Amino acid sequence: MSEKPHLDRAHGQHLFKEMLRIRRFEARCAELYQAQKIRGFLHLYDGEEAVAVGIMQALEERDAVVATYRDHGHAIARGIAMGPLMAEMYGMLEGCSRGRGGSMHFFDRSKRFYGGNAIVGGGLPLAIGVALADKDLRSGAVTACFFGEGAAGEGEFHECMNLAELWQLPVLFVCENNLYAMGMPLEYAEAETDIYRKASAYRMPAEAIDGMAPIAVEAAARRAVESIRTGNGPYFLECRTYRFRAHSMFDAQLYRTKEEVALWKARDPLSRMQAWLQESHMLSSDDLARIDGEVEAEIDEAVAFAEAGTWEPVEDLERFVLMDEVPE
Repeated sequence: MSEKPHLDRAHGQHLFKEMLRIRRFEARCAELYQAQKIRGFLHLYDGEEAVAVGIMQALEERDAVVATYRDHGHAIARGIAMGPLMAEMYGMLEGCSRGRGGSMHFFDRSKRFYGGNAIVGGGLPLAIGVALADKDLRSGAVTACFFGEGAAGEGEFHECMNLAELWQLPVLFVCENNLYAMGMPLEYAEAETDIYRKASAYRMPAEAIDGMAPIAVEAAARRAVESIRTGNGPYFLECRTYRFRAHSMFDAQLYRTKEEVALWKARDPLSRMQAWLQESHMLSSDDLARIDGEVEAEIDEAVAFAEAGTWEPVEDLERFVLMDEVPE
């Protein structure tokens, strides 16, 4: 595996399209939420698309992914079909979690996508367990674990950093540092605001990268995954990024200014990637129109799939509580 991605025309357009798919999916979810088609909690990924898309380029089918409650982007980039994802948003039986998880609990065993986890830092111990199993099975698989910088204040963060390094587990830790966790500025919550230094304290390779640039994220992910697969133990990437929308649909965003949001939007990974591809003659106006049409059609089909979905029968609501009842 090379350290740098081979950025030809096809791959450049692929990165752009994957980010656009996430951005448009999130925009449609916001519309459907306001129309009360989607209910409950909703945490959108706008602005952070470069992280999920860049990381997934370095992973293989055998690898595992553990995500956060802001999991739509991770799931789409991992290759889970939009239809079951949107059906899950609607709470339909055809959803990827049979409609039982909703926005924060996407799951797909066939893709080794183990959540969607609603608890801050809750995915870290799960990733340790998955990686330990893969190491014991000698599968050669890597577990990519996504979490926000708010998780660095949780006890399990430090426990998992310690165990991963102590046991030399094949884990790629991906910290999506969007500066505010739920609504607390990073400098008010952490004495050490360089999160990667916390991982370095456990003697694992760790670095901070530009989380608004998919090419930079992919290059770092490939370096990290290559190191992990060659038996060097875990690796930590702090992806410095920013969410353009509120923490959730109930967030008044009183902790940041409109001017700050505008400054970060000037670094929008989607628009910057589009501009760079066009300047490099790797994205024509015809290409852009084609990609735009394909993405819109995909989302329309996903919404139609969800709208045609079915509710789980009331008499089945107590199923799958016990382990021997888990469906294939």
